[in-house]
Amino acid sequence: MGRYDFRPLRVHQAATQLLETQKIRSRPPWYDTIANVPPSQQLVRPILRRPVPKHGRKASRMFVPEEIRYDEDKLRREFFGDHPWELARPRVVLEEDGKDRQRYDWSKIRQPGKQLDGESVIQRQLWLMEHGHHAGTPNDPSDPPIRMTRARAYDIARKEFYAIRHEDEIARRVAHEEALSTGAYFGKSAVEVGMQLEDQQYEAWKEWAIKEIATLRQIAGAVYTGTDNEEALLKEDDAETDAAVEEVEGAMPGSEKGLDALGGAAVHP
Repeated sequence: MGRYDFRPLRVHQAATQLLETQKIRSRPPWYDTIANVPPSQQLVRPILRRPVPKHGRKASRMFVPEEIRYDEDKLRREFFGDHPWELARPRVVLEEDGKDRQRYDWSKIRQPGKQLDGESVIQRQLWLMEHGHHAGTPNDPSDPPIRMTRARAYDIARKEFYAIRHEDEIARRVAHEEALSTGAYFGKSAVEVGMQLEDQQYEAWKEWAIKEIATLRQIAGAVYTGTDNEEALLKEDDAETDAAVEEVEGAMPGSEKGLDALGGAAVHP
């Protein structure tokens, strides 16, 4: 470490040797203190470094939350993948006491007090997969139930869902026709209002496009004639052109010969 060894444990020893050889004449202020309280090995705080593992071990999954999975997840993915527009239908999520699901009987797809939706198909399919169906009379409990595959249960629940939706659509159309026959008046539907607004925007765009095409054709035709080109440019910038003309109007020549000579001899060809 150079000429003197100033390691923490040898500071007092080095100072004692310097005093004995009279290299220094007086004791330093810290001499007695270091003699009573020797310093530690390191005077600075060591840098804490994260130990690098020798082998790349994966982190423990002890504290990773487990993924919650339900039997209905795969059924929902299949149904809503085939019927994505069912997600756009409004749904009623209000419950009275939170036990509505316990009162449902999924031996039939339609439940009292519940709107028919994709969840009805999923619960009906799950019930068919768990309980199956009877080989003989469906209402005869003596017949042993036959378990269904997922595809078979999905096909049965889907067809029941289609049949009920078809009945509801027919009932809605009949009610609409009966109301019209008794003098009821219905305004435009949301689709008709949207089409009307779209037509208005299209007509406005068409008028703008016609004007733009006419302007572009006029400019393109004026390129081949200088006079028309100048007139077209003057029409576009009337205000700026008038201001520029007024500014240089005093310096413009009054005739084809140019400005009159202010001095000297006039030269004529």
